[in-house]
Amino acid sequence: MCGIAGYIGSAVVDEERVAACLAQMGRRGPDAAGVYRHAFADDWHVVLLHSRLSIIDLDPRSNQPFRRDGRALTFNGELYNYVELREDAARAGARFETQSDTEVLLHVLGAYGAAGLDGCEGMWALALYDEADGTLLLSRDRFAEKPLYLYRNELGLFFGSEVKFITALLGRTPPINFNHVYRYLVNGYKALYKTRETFYEGVEELPRAAAMKVRSGGEASVEPYWRPTFEQDEALSYDDCVAEVREALIRSVRLRLRADVPLAFCMSGGIDSNSLISVARRVLDYDVHGFTIVNTDARYSEQDMVEHAVSELGIRHTSVPVTTSEFLSRLRELVRYHDGPVYTITYYAQWLLLEQVAAQGYKISISGTAADEFLSGYYDHFLAHLYMVRTDQETHASALAAWKQHVQPLVRNSYLRDSDLFVRDPGFRGHIFLNAARFAARLQRPWREPFMEAAYTEDLLRNRMLNELFHEAVPVILHEDDLNAMYHSIENRSPFLDRGLFDACRRIPTRYLVQRGFAKVVLRDAMRGIVPGRILDNHRKVGFNAPIRSFLDTADPATRRELLAPSPIYEHVRREAIEAVIDKEELPNSESKFLFNFLNVKLFLEEFGS
Repeated sequence: MCGIAGYIGSAVVDEERVAACLAQMGRRGPDAAGVYRHAFADDWHVVLLHSRLSIIDLDPRSNQPFRRDGRALTFNGELYNYVELREDAARAGARFETQSDTEVLLHVLGAYGAAGLDGCEGMWALALYDEADGTLLLSRDRFAEKPLYLYRNELGLFFGSEVKFITALLGRTPPINFNHVYRYLVNGYKALYKTRETFYEGVEELPRAAAMKVRSGGEASVEPYWRPTFEQDEALSYDDCVAEVREALIRSVRLRLRADVPLAFCMSGGIDSNSLISVARRVLDYDVHGFTIVNTDARYSEQDMVEHAVSELGIRHTSVPVTTSEFLSRLRELVRYHDGPVYTITYYAQWLLLEQVAAQGYKISISGTAADEFLSGYYDHFLAHLYMVRTDQETHASALAAWKQHVQPLVRNSYLRDSDLFVRDPGFRGHIFLNAARFAARLQRPWREPFMEAAYTEDLLRNRMLNELFHEAVPVILHEDDLNAMYHSIENRSPFLDRGLFDACRRIPTRYLVQRGFAKVVLRDAMRGIVPGRILDNHRKVGFNAPIRSFLDTADPATRRELLAPSPIYEHVRREAIEAVIDKEELPNSESKFLFNFLNVKLFLEEFGS
């Protein structure tokens, strides 16, 4: 895990800007830094920058930019199956000078071009320059775990792992994109990856699973090297699905334990993190150390389940209490590092957790991202499943009875307490952009953007899951995971985001996904005998959440003055509307989220607005 940045075009980036960029890259890679320059035909220039967080082959021989045979590579991420790829290449006569995944990746790209990425299992953002023809290849992994921002102007293309790297090389900060700011304020975090826009005009991210070629002279093209497909296999038995998921997940965890430095696990009381921890501990005999955020809000506390798992598995464990001290100043610091708003309060708390992971000497954290999107897990998934089995009276009746008994009592969203929500209107999505019209009315000018989703399949449940995976939930999680981890010079790994596991999950018939009042039932049964049974049989879904008033005392006069003090935010949001919100005795969950979003935009505009 590292930081990368660079430029290709007709200008020469001066040394002062390169040095400024490297100075910004230190948190992503505190162990080494490097610069590569090349001029092609006198009027075409490239500069590649790298800051290294040493994870595999810690020797300086593996520092980057990494150059062999007229090619230079700067690479952020990990190639988990580098051992297998290296062995295949060695059998074909290839020779290697390091033990790094970087050299293996360079070999794959040299031998097969961008097409070789389809055989790579890992997470990456990379830039490969070919001195022979002045061509630059940029790429991101299948699920966009690793970021790669782009900015183009008349001089060429700038790129980097973070926006601040681009601004350092460019010599200025692009203007704020207020359309995206309003999208965040009104529709919330699930709207942020519906388009290619970012919080800065002209800055966008390279798409997931993409390879972009920039040829000398500036001509550029973008092609996918992998396209996700949904092809459920109705011939599969339930037991077949369980076995395939078990095998794929164990293989994924085994690959992601490869490292030359210690790693830790982010732990909750739920099945996602405990599946990874239990596989590592009980199947792979790894000495697990779990870290858990302690939530003082009883609605979100999982402490009893965490303590049970720790005891049953016999693992080391650290509880991290959430501190509310210096919340505003620390949130400002995090907004400054993120180059934008923090998307949810969950990721402020996660930042505090990763601070403790780093303090205990770990350079890798492992988290359970995407289990819900691969195998079902959200409350609206139950309703989509009821819709999908509506014509099978026996299956529908059984599923409905289990939902009423086990799920409905846990659901707070009024829309999602209605079992017939999608049966009556399969296109209903009002629960996703909840109260958007109310939030829009608080802006100084009209703004509205209706909900939209991509069409991957006519299967309602699977289409929702794929939209959450590629456009709504997972991109947000990955963005925040990456920045929070990199602030503390930690690499974050997500074993559920594995191509083999994705392929196993997409083949599962939809009717198997929800049973007995359980989502993720295939995962639960795949983990029988591995994960403690009490975890597997718990219907309650929690996840970390907290109302903003757990951190911010809006009744405190000093806090109130700070929130309402003159600020660029009030050119865009009506001050009296914010006064009304903070004066409320009780804040519903959606209002709490809006107030957190408002606060983040306020800090963002104060830090980055001109």
